Amino acid sequence: MKLKKILALVLALAMTLALVACGGGDKPAENSGDQPNSGAAAPEAGGTASGETISLTLWGGEEDQTMLAERVEAFKAAYPDQTFDIKIGVESESTAKDTVLTDIEAAADVFAFADDQLADLVDAGALLSIDSMDQPLQAYAGKSVADIKAANVPVSVEAATYNGTMYAFPATADNGYFLYYDSTRITPEQAASWDTLLDAAQAAGSKVGMTLASGWYLASFFYGAGFTTGRNEDGTTTMDWNGTSPSGVTGVQVVQAMQKIAAHPAFLAVTDGDSSNQIAAGNVCAIVSGTWDSISCSDAFGEGYAAAKLPAYMAGDKEVQTGSVAGCKLIGVNAYAENSGWAVLLAEFLTNEESQTVRFEQREAGPSNINAQSSDAVAGNVAQAALGQQSAYAVIQKAGGKYWDPSKSFGEQIAQGSIASDDASVQKALDELVAGVTAPLG
Repeated sequence: MKLKKILALVLALAMTLALVACGGGDKPAENSGDQPNSGAAAPEAGGTASGETISLTLWGGEEDQTMLAERVEAFKAAYPDQTFDIKIGVESESTAKDTVLTDIEAAADVFAFADDQLADLVDAGALLSIDSMDQPLQAYAGKSVADIKAANVPVSVEAATYNGTMYAFPATADNGYFLYYDSTRITPEQAASWDTLLDAAQAAGSKVGMTLASGWYLASFFYGAGFTTGRNEDGTTTMDWNGTSPSGVTGVQVVQAMQKIAAHPAFLAVTDGDSSNQIAAGNVCAIVSGTWDSISCSDAFGEGYAAAKLPAYMAGDKEVQTGSVAGCKLIGVNAYAENSGWAVLLAEFLTNEESQTVRFEQREAGPSNINAQSSDAVAGNVAQAALGQQSAYAVIQKAGGKYWDPSKSFGEQIAQGSIASDDASVQKALDELVAGVTAPLG
């Protein structure tokens, strides 16, 4: 089914709903906002009758499979007059874009992904506009798109929006990173600075882990110093890392600080995606990671389990608070979904207040929903508190497709110590990085 046909069917749905409303048809439920009346007709762009089976595919991370299966059953219970065949597949949020863009029409109807993939997915025509589905959401979920935006923290709505249009539902506001540490070996004061943190870890006979070979983690040092990246309308990237930031820090000074950190005997360069293994193996007493490693760290550090904002570092004679990326996980609907109306309702259901609360309870994933976020359980969570501390120094990362490979390679070079630390060598490496990242597409 082509996108133009999808849009035409959406318009047809809007007209049908208007006629039903004029004829005294069923109204959306007014109790919880998530339960439609049992007699509601199927909200299907293709006009599917409620007696027919609605087939949908859903992709989510491996760690979320049990939770997703439970929420799918709850979704079915919310629409008891409709028969569903919903298949759940495993696809990491971090790789969803690459898999979807391999064959958009063959991809899942509903899928989770990290917010930094939104622009590429939209540009490729892979995502259905959520703004365009306001009428079926009001008629069957009992809430408007405006209601959904108001229910989530602004940064998550911004992360789900591209060129003024909302293309996904916020699912979490916790896709960021901070510092976990074992307080029996590291004091809070020592955890506040990279120098004291590394020295304390060395004295304890342990390591401090962080992934450098990743444009997501690597950027933290530059963002903290006031440097930026941006994404142009044509998909190219802007980057100023080889210059001087508004705070007076040079890119050379940032790299030299990173080189010093990476060269410390207590520093462990962690391969992207391997943090849980390093924690479980007992190789670290502190590590830069996110809420997805909260259980692993709690188990490993026991009574010493603690977390805080990232340590500060010295760039020349200036102390710089290490920044981070304020990331969110989103759930979108495939623009080619055969049953797009039901797919939108499923995506909304999987991200509503109840589902976000369940996701936190089972996975300690930080909610983007304001009500769920304000609960005592979330506020008292060690990892969520640290994420909140770090959020003051976090930015939403904007970058085009050519940012990722060069930045990963640059971080790997720093981790391996393959860039000489003199000013001229570092400046040359930075100039080459910026030239690669900002190059035209094609």
